[in-house]
Amino acid sequence: MTPADALNRPASWIAVFNAMPTICFGFQCHVSSVPVFNSMRRPEVKTWGGVVTAAMVIALAVYMGTGICGFLTFGDAVDPDVLLSYPSEDMAVAVARAFIILSVLTSYPILHFCGRAVVEGLWLRYQGMPVEEDVGRERRRRVLQTLVWFLLTLLLALFIPDIGKVISVVGGLAACFIFVFPGLCLIQAKLSEMEEVKPASWWAMVSYGVLLVTLGAFIFGQTTANAIFVDLLA
Repeated sequence: MTPADALNRPASWIAVFNAMPTICFGFQCHVSSVPVFNSMRRPEVKTWGGVVTAAMVIALAVYMGTGICGFLTFGDAVDPDVLLSYPSEDMAVAVARAFIILSVLTSYPILHFCGRAVVEGLWLRYQGMPVEEDVGRERRRRVLQTLVWFLLTLLLALFIPDIGKVISVVGGLAACFIFVFPGLCLIQAKLSEMEEVKPASWWAMVSYGVLLVTLGAFIFGQTTANAIFVDLLA
């Protein structure tokens, strides 16, 4: 394979932020953090810190290895789905696709559980009914929600073949989970502390929360607008 021309620097400062959706999408695991934490044998903050660090290091190594090798091999001509740039009859590519299928099969149920739990909670709150009193119909709703969720994602996968456009939109939303929501939680946690005299560390944490919210809002607005007007409407 003859590598194509490869840029060694971004074309503009906006191009740097255009890469943020992919980064946010790749490292956005905040939604599944709660069920993963609850499923641990020892759900402790110290142990959880080790789990998060190990997961991020593994993801960083895999992403960087795949991205660097794909970019050095194909240059600017690399496909957003890097496996599509390689020959389809290559055995190593087939094995890589099999591992991606395995990854999706194992991660999809966790994310679906989080989404279904939110929908179920909103429905029960709308009905004003506790969970204990609605056990009989919960199974039917669970099956219906699972079928609808799966069919919608299947249709999106069939009719939107370019995963790059999907990541550009969803990655902007992922910035909210990575920056905005954690920043808001941090601000709320510090504001709820009942202290008459606020130490310097308190002000530092609140300022850090404000910084996260501001940065996340900027990334979300810039990347989402760029994804809509450049990738979807172009």
